[in-house]
Amino acid sequence: MRESNVGGEPNGPVPLRELAARDGRDVGTAVPGPALKNYAGYREELAREFSTLTPENAMKWDAIEPERGTLNWTDADAAVDFAREHDMAVRGHTLIWHNQIPRWLTDGGFSREQLDGIVREHVRRTVGRYRGRVFEWDVLNELTADDGSGYRRSLWSDTLGPDFPARVLRWAREADPDAKLYWNEIAADGISAKSDRFYAFAKALKAAGAPLDGVGFQAHFNLDGVPKGFEENLRRFSDLGLDVRVTELDVALQLPADDAARARQADIYAQVVRACRRVDRCKGITVWGFTDRFSWIPETQPGFGDATLLDRELEPKPAYRAFAAALQAPTP
Repeated sequence: MRESNVGGEPNGPVPLRELAARDGRDVGTAVPGPALKNYAGYREELAREFSTLTPENAMKWDAIEPERGTLNWTDADAAVDFAREHDMAVRGHTLIWHNQIPRWLTDGGFSREQLDGIVREHVRRTVGRYRGRVFEWDVLNELTADDGSGYRRSLWSDTLGPDFPARVLRWAREADPDAKLYWNEIAADGISAKSDRFYAFAKALKAAGAPLDGVGFQAHFNLDGVPKGFEENLRRFSDLGLDVRVTELDVALQLPADDAARARQADIYAQVVRACRRVDRCKGITVWGFTDRFSWIPETQPGFGDATLLDRELEPKPAYRAFAAALQAPTP
């Protein structure tokens, strides 16, 4: 990876963040702590291209409180500080998720009342620490069962009862009245039984007066392409009065990838941008990493990778050029 202080030549005549701003939207990326800390070229590309930053792991519960009462804000603070120094906004990720929670919590055998108090403290403490510095939170993450039957089985749904999402949202609102509060969901991008259930959950929360401001669609895709009904799905949630976002976009390729695969990947990225631009309340797109050097795909999907906009040396791929072109094309 280039480690120059300037991150190499610009990837295009206009950075992605400026193209998105012209369209009234933002463009962001997930940021792993080691990359932010150790690579100057990475930092320069990050600041140049993106207007929002999502800490990839630093704000998850196991990172913040690995042992009960032992708090570690180092990487989260570093991400927030970097964003402020480079005129970027921060999306907080994530408060309630069934993964990456500490063992003291999963093995604690807590009663509903005890767990309710622990969650309340965690939400208020975390959101409160970054009040006024994190503009938007993924408060709830991946709560919908994959088959659309209801809530995903987890510590939260098994212990806290069916009304816990509304309570968590209210605690977050109390901690920072100005932050936007989101429910972020995986594999609910197209029209399906899962997205129907997700929609029903969101509609019920709105009807109950819970402070849900928006919903996120992760959009972890591969060469199967954008799911049928993707744009329609975004639109029906926005019709509930919710903002919508693409929050974790990447497009995994089977390795080694050829030119045809890279061209197909580029087209998928462009399709997502065009769909977002056609939905007025689609506020922006976050890619889940922007260089193949730092991507979760090879670690979790053996044989796949090259899922991001820039290659391992921070050079733009066809996906980058297609993404930029789709941002600046006449509104489709």
